[in-house]
Amino acid sequence: MDTGVTAGPDRRARLLLGFCAVAVAFAAVDTYVVVLALPDMMAATGIPVDELQRAAPIVSGFLLGYVAMLPLIGRIADLRGQVPVLAMSLVVFSIGSLLTAVSYDLGTMVAGRFLQGVGGGGLVPATMALVAALYPVERRGMPLGIVSAVQEFGSVLGPLFGALVLSFTSWRGIFAINLAVGVVLALAVRALSPPNRHGWRAEPAGLAGRTGTVGASNRLRSLVPLVLGLVAAVVTLVAGLITFTEPSELRRDLTWGQLFIPYVDDGPRWLTPIGVITIVALVVLVGSCLLPGRTLVDLRGWFRSMVEADLLGALLFATALAGVVLAFATADPEVAVFNPQGPWFLLGSAVATVLLLLHLRRADAPIVPRGALRAVPAWGSLVVSFLVGWALIAALVDIPLLARTTTEDTQLGAALVLLRFLVALPVGAVVGGWLLRRVPAGVVTAAGMVCAAVAFLWMAQWGETSLDAFVSNVPLVLGGLGFGLALAPVNAAMLASTSDDAHGLGSALVVVARMVGMLVGISALTTWGLRRLYAEAEANPDLDTRELAIVQEQAVFTGAAAVAFLAAVLALTLFRRARTGAVDVAEVLRAAG
Repeated sequence: MDTGVTAGPDRRARLLLGFCAVAVAFAAVDTYVVVLALPDMMAATGIPVDELQRAAPIVSGFLLGYVAMLPLIGRIADLRGQVPVLAMSLVVFSIGSLLTAVSYDLGTMVAGRFLQGVGGGGLVPATMALVAALYPVERRGMPLGIVSAVQEFGSVLGPLFGALVLSFTSWRGIFAINLAVGVVLALAVRALSPPNRHGWRAEPAGLAGRTGTVGASNRLRSLVPLVLGLVAAVVTLVAGLITFTEPSELRRDLTWGQLFIPYVDDGPRWLTPIGVITIVALVVLVGSCLLPGRTLVDLRGWFRSMVEADLLGALLFATALAGVVLAFATADPEVAVFNPQGPWFLLGSAVATVLLLLHLRRADAPIVPRGALRAVPAWGSLVVSFLVGWALIAALVDIPLLARTTTEDTQLGAALVLLRFLVALPVGAVVGGWLLRRVPAGVVTAAGMVCAAVAFLWMAQWGETSLDAFVSNVPLVLGGLGFGLALAPVNAAMLASTSDDAHGLGSALVVVARMVGMLVGISALTTWGLRRLYAEAEANPDLDTRELAIVQEQAVFTGAAAVAFLAAVLALTLFRRARTGAVDVAEVLRAAG
């Protein structure tokens, strides 16, 4: 059927894609912004600075939400439509930002960071699927490159944004800004939702609820859940903020102060009158969203979408990914590849994986549709993405470590050395997307990973004064460009090798593969480097601490070079049949669920 969009998206759709790219960039910024704010966030929850390991859930909570929920979100984007998922992801991100901004204990802060991860992670596959829906295959390279570029540019802007905000306000200001931007972007995405034409679905999307063709009285009655939800939302927000912040003026007041007296001696603030009001209002809000008629949020519709997307399979998938995240993200590589509970986490992940495989074989409509990843470039993109993440983490972690060990006395100076690599990365992503118009995905990916491997081998020769030389910029820029070149082709290979109704899931799995590769890679490469360090210390007892640290970083860079070369070879082999230059027209953007 002729959809009328063979030439590409119209102005409205391009503007929508632009806002989505901004949202992806902002979520990526939030991934890195916590680096500078972490000490202050620890102090706010009563964690001493010298007990950094207790603050690990603040970081791993975001990562867990980002990775574990991606398959479900990607599949819902395929079934319900990209725009509703993008809008709801921004809403969840905003709620997580609000919860983090007002948090007073570690549990609340981790919950907020988890929601931020879920919302921020959901933006990536939905935006990638949006590109596939708006552009024919032969024109996807550049927009995919731009989306990849803005995602990676977050690593550059994140620390800078955090430093800027912290220069005039507290760490809570960072997440307050996140809240404001998330709300504005959610409203912009909803406002730019395509009209009901050219085959787009007619049903209103999740935030609007359902109206139906009813009489005037029934229509008025159908508005009751919406009004009730709005009132409950306002009460929940106001009472919740008071519960979290406990304003001193109110607490000292003879009348209003009674709202903060716990019903039980030394009870938590949620067992105070204002806390109970918050809980009751939240229950009413959720209940109103489950009623028939127009609702503030169509929870029943979203639950149906989750069931249709295979909720059981998604939970098994999330459990398998969570085990990997918890095993490696909270590890101390100087002690072991994963943390002391790592074997148990991996055992749970293995059990969940086995159950998931059995479920995928038996379910009528599994979360990964049968045959969706059957094409070699489809599953090959997951393998290559895993290796790209494995090698990339060595640059992100060990370049500043080497800089701090050798020429830089401060963390800021070490970060500025890495900045040269990070600035080149989004540039490479745009160039890689542009090259896809004329060059096969496997060739572009292989060229990028060879550049990265050469850069790592160059870095493996660095010594104590190497970073003082101007020529040290060459491998930093070359490595950044190389990794950037590989990003768009990997996504393009997945999108070109899967059906239109599996683009969201495929894009999500590419991101998951890269993130898991980073988690496994940092522990494996660092452990490998430490073993080389211990062997060198035993062979040459006269080496001092700095010299031994350089030996460790050199070993890490050498290992990363080997992984990058392997990724290049596999990309050439596995992407041969990826028809990224073929002339096919993707399914038009679906506006609703």
